[in-house]
Amino acid sequence: MRAPQQDFDFPFGFDPFGVFPEFGPRRRGGGDQVFHQKALGSGFLVDAAGHVVTNNHVVEEADSVRVKLFDDREFDAKVKGRDPRLDLAVLELVGAHDLPAAALGSSEALRVGEYVVAIGNPFGLGNTVTMGIVSAKSRSIGAGLYDDFIQTDASINPGNSGGPLFNLRGQVVGINTAINPNGRGIGFAIPVDALKDVLPQLLTSGRVARGRIGVAIQAIDASLAKALGMDRPKGALIGEVKPGSPAERAGLRAGDVILKVDQTDIMRSEELPRVVARHAPGSKVRLEFLRERAQRSVDVTLDEIQDEPSDPRAKAPSNQSSKGTRSDLGVQLSDSPGGVVVAQVAPGGAADGQLEPGDVILEVNRTPVSRSADVARMIAGAPAGRSLLLKVKRNDTPRFVAIERH
Repeated sequence: MRAPQQDFDFPFGFDPFGVFPEFGPRRRGGGDQVFHQKALGSGFLVDAAGHVVTNNHVVEEADSVRVKLFDDREFDAKVKGRDPRLDLAVLELVGAHDLPAAALGSSEALRVGEYVVAIGNPFGLGNTVTMGIVSAKSRSIGAGLYDDFIQTDASINPGNSGGPLFNLRGQVVGINTAINPNGRGIGFAIPVDALKDVLPQLLTSGRVARGRIGVAIQAIDASLAKALGMDRPKGALIGEVKPGSPAERAGLRAGDVILKVDQTDIMRSEELPRVVARHAPGSKVRLEFLRERAQRSVDVTLDEIQDEPSDPRAKAPSNQSSKGTRSDLGVQLSDSPGGVVVAQVAPGGAADGQLEPGDVILEVNRTPVSRSADVARMIAGAPAGRSLLLKVKRNDTPRFVAIERH
């Protein structure tokens, strides 16, 4: 099983529909002895033909899967399709027919404060139903690009992973997935609408093809919004346009703020990948965006998103000049072959919390810079109380920061 991400555990157990994969054989040491390792996970039936939805992390390394239903019938199962990005998988029960399926509801219609019921087998104690409310929606817990979880205080423990979260109308509104081991009453479920978006592809092709526009984005805070001429933080700020991407072909640039995809408003940056991914590769979407305080629009034909290798760990630029330039933002700058490097950030200065040692400054107020003296001069010439928009490279990733000159 994969390791927990950040401080969140992905529990295992079985649900009334009882999915439990067997891991094995596993050889340890140099002999012929074979070890079988078993793990338990939850799931629920989505049609009478015997298709079961569960979490991908429950079955991704399984050599064989066997399913036990609530009425004690057991079936061998094969993995019909997997979506690691959403942590979803669909199993097909061999020889199953005329099975009772759970009704799928709407997570979009789900309201904070609404009662929900989680079903599972916590710690192997037996079939268990817990009740609580929806504590929040659209939670990001650092699990991946498509973070969009329902938070609930209905007890979710090891044993519930992949099981259903029901509303009081008996409809599945989420798939129980993660818990926070450091808190009580903090569990997370994948919204069922995300499942409905990908279920047809998982059943027909076993994988999910998603569209991409090819940009790196960042969130917009109040300082950035002010520097960009916006009345409040909203949208997704483009930090980098990938070479050869649909975004580059459409003429998008770093510093543009994407506000809408077709008719869907983008209020927070993390919404953009999810909204774009709902469109198939090759489809055309209309993007509304802000550039230099003017709103524009463009049509973009999407490519298919590809799995990418892990980002390389960033290294601080080497061969930096021993001479530095201090700006009145409270940062020490130095010149290096890689550009203008932030060497030190003074505690309590204007840049404290915005810039970090090792950042490479690429632009000041959309003007490219290559020498620390130029950066210091441009900063000094900016009016007091005016936000400066800096484009920097941090950990090999371009991003924008806004700093108000005191």
